[in-house]
Amino acid sequence: MEDLTKIREDIDYVDSQLLELFKKRLSLACDVADYKIAHHRPVLDKGREEAKLSHLTEGVKDEFLELGIREFFSLIMSISRKKQYQLLAESGVREDSGFTCVNSFNLTNARVVYQGVEGAYSQAATNDFFGKDVDSFHVSTWREAMDALKEKRADFAVLPIENSTAGTVSQNLDLLNEYDCAIIGEEILKINHALLGTTDATIDTIKRVYSHPQALMQCADYLKQHEQITTVSTTNTAIAAKKVKEDNDPRQAAIAGSINAELYGLKVIESSIQDIKDNETRFIIVSAKKIFRRDAKNISICFTLPNEEGSLYQILTHFAFNGLNMSRIESRPLKGRPWEYRFFVDFEGNLLDEGVTNALLGLRCETTDLKILGNY
Repeated sequence: MEDLTKIREDIDYVDSQLLELFKKRLSLACDVADYKIAHHRPVLDKGREEAKLSHLTEGVKDEFLELGIREFFSLIMSISRKKQYQLLAESGVREDSGFTCVNSFNLTNARVVYQGVEGAYSQAATNDFFGKDVDSFHVSTWREAMDALKEKRADFAVLPIENSTAGTVSQNLDLLNEYDCAIIGEEILKINHALLGTTDATIDTIKRVYSHPQALMQCADYLKQHEQITTVSTTNTAIAAKKVKEDNDPRQAAIAGSINAELYGLKVIESSIQDIKDNETRFIIVSAKKIFRRDAKNISICFTLPNEEGSLYQILTHFAFNGLNMSRIESRPLKGRPWEYRFFVDFEGNLLDEGVTNALLGLRCETTDLKILGNY
């Protein structure tokens, strides 16, 4: 058996040869890019790459070696493509985002729609982002809010997109893809559930508590401490508060945001009763206009991929290679296409950044149905 030091010296020698060959290959990739730019040819040629991989592994009997060869040369070809995308961008071939950059948003006289009723957490998020004097109205469903944007009855819509304990509001991901709109901002709202009752109610008089099922679940430990209480689900926390007000029964209470105490003339019997005290919901501000601020720092996109081995891995390398920090990825099943998915990705950056431009150019060429959802 050879000495380990000698083996490592041999590895270093082989690596130095690989390094020089890699430099030469990357130089040839630049020549390929020049040709493709001059002749308007696409960077990705899947047929050519697959034929190349098949040729390289032809006759290889060792399964591990065959897989290793495919992965090694697939990575080299991936890096080659990224260099070509970079050269294309430098030559003026850029991803047209379809978005317009502005220094600031004109929110004067803005009309805003949110889902729910007065007192819903969506209204609180609306007030926090636009101010309490905002001209706002509410609708029954998230789809109705998006329809209001589409029909120009509203300038902006406020939608919940993610909760720190319950996870993603997946239906709103689907709506973002379906409608022609753009995320222009976000508002993170701390969810403080309060127990609200009539002015003469106390914790001892309460027998029934109304609220949305998720709010009831988030306050489960608190409710268990009061065995006399039974729970009743409602479609919205604010609707629960409205019912308690209308029934005017000291035996009834609602779990809702404290904003409802002022709206419906109720008393806060106890505040912050949720089990997890740092419960937060992220709301997105959606506009029918595709605009973004010059100082925007988060980008949301979605895309589909061919159902092929390694396709997602190859796509994710575009973020790492361009120095972009990906903060979130979700998948949603495609309707009518079993076991195929649309991916939703959030990452840090601005549409004016060079790295973002290069990444989006590569993503546009290597995904299906790429859509920029917003820069905010």
